[in-house]
Amino acid sequence: MRILIRTKVNGDYRKVFQAFDINLFMKLKPPMVGLNVIRFDGCKKGDEVHIETNILGIKQKWISEITEQYSGEKEIYFTDEGVLLPKPLKYWKHKHIIEKSIDSSIIIDDICYSSGSKIVDFIIFPALFLQFFYRKPVYKSFFSKIN
Repeated sequence: MRILIRTKVNGDYRKVFQAFDINLFMKLKPPMVGLNVIRFDGCKKGDEVHIETNILGIKQKWISEITEQYSGEKEIYFTDEGVLLPKPLKYWKHKHIIEKSIDSSIIIDDICYSSGSKIVDFIIFPALFLQFFYRKPVYKSFFSKIN
């Protein structure tokens, strides 16, 4: 399954990318989800992010590795891929793209995931979609304050 969400924010795409750090990561946490960051290296190839989620009292570990990073004249992106995923996920690839725009930047969350079951993928789609759609106002607010 794929989730694709685009958000226009204020600021030069290079400055927007520089703000992708632990502070922004914590602000993007959806409400009702407990999050314990165990390790956050950053957004460069080879970096890792280790977290423990707590949803309705169920704790699960999630480890992602940054497998790609690119910086060009029109966009900057990095991709995190799941190494250890919470159930029911078996595959996770999230490409974070920041595109240059005339007077702003576009943040694109391009997510591909699989549980190994198309039925389960459809069942969890709304929850995952809402989790990332929640980021739109957070991005807008966050980047209106730093630029």
